[in-house]
Amino acid sequence: MNVILATKIEGLGCEADLVTVRAGYGRNYLIPQGLAFEATPANRRFINMLQKKRAEREAAELVNFQEIARKIAGIELQLTLEAGEKGKVFGAITNQQIADALAARGVEIDRHCLDLEKPLRKSGDYEIAAKLHPQVTATVKVHLKITGEPETPDEETSAE
Repeated sequence: MNVILATKIEGLGCEADLVTVRAGYGRNYLIPQGLAFEATPANRRFINMLQKKRAEREAAELVNFQEIARKIAGIELQLTLEAGEKGKVFGAITNQQIADALAARGVEIDRHCLDLEKPLRKSGDYEIAAKLHPQVTATVKVHLKITGEPETPDEETSAE
């Protein structure tokens, strides 16, 4: 069954896309929920209006994401983690914590945009890619410090 999407549906397409779906999915879910229209000749003419609406929305989103990328470029996050007596780190810095730290600085992004392969557990400077839009990528600078790290053996002997 061919349908014209009225809104963006993850894994299926964006508004004004002509897609083929199973008949039951189209008749029982997409069309009754107002998420799609049946692809009749009259509705195919309606696609032009939806495509203009989609182009305007996408242009506005692109400008918005470019502005967010400029804001992110000027921010360097200072994050800390606790370590125990033997130097074992409690927890890790995840993409959610980075997104929360950015939100505290006034930049709201989805945590799924952050390309963090695995959580951060070692002190140092990190540059994490934030894929905000297919055409816009920003770099988040994170400085991670571990507090409570054990002293090195040289410092312990000199303290005695």
